[in-house]
Amino acid sequence: MITYIGTPTLETERLILEEFVLVDAQKVFDHWISDERVTDNRVSAAHTAVSQTVERVANIVSQYEKEDFCYWAVKLKGSGELIGEIDLYDFDEATGNCEVSYSLGYRWWNQGYGTEALRAVIEFGFRHMNLHKIAAAHNTDNPASGRIMIKAGMVQEGIVRDMIRNSKGQYKDCAIYGILAGEYFSKGLGDSVLKRVE
Repeated sequence: MITYIGTPTLETERLILEEFVLVDAQKVFDHWISDERVTDNRVSAAHTAVSQTVERVANIVSQYEKEDFCYWAVKLKGSGELIGEIDLYDFDEATGNCEVSYSLGYRWWNQGYGTEALRAVIEFGFRHMNLHKIAAAHNTDNPASGRIMIKAGMVQEGIVRDMIRNSKGQYKDCAIYGILAGEYFSKGLGDSVLKRVE
């Protein structure tokens, strides 16, 4: 049985994961959602006007009242700089399984922030939500995202051909990864990365 507790603030060594607020929209636009280096790995096209991002962030904020909505802004602990987003979604009550996705601004790639954020959300999902499995996927032409998943303890389970079609009409093969609660705890991956959950 999944335990839903919404989107609590999570703190790690270098990051704060917390709810988005409307004033974050400009930073979301500037830092990743208007950048094709980031959005080419997403289904949705890069935003070309900040008004699109305002609408998107407003939609996220409006859903925080729901306990089964888990969508975090990823911020640097020291400066409060907004660098990305991460969410748990597609919860399946019958299995206790769900999926995770994330995006980081290009300026913060290859600095370990993606791994740190993903490890925090995986820990939260298993320790606090009683999830059974967390799955993720990445385009096969974006292997850096796969390295993040592996560092967070996920295992590649296969490749789905033409799994998505991006905003440019390109079909993309995706590598599927997963991690089970049992292996998370048995492999010692459960050593806490979270400093605080509230």
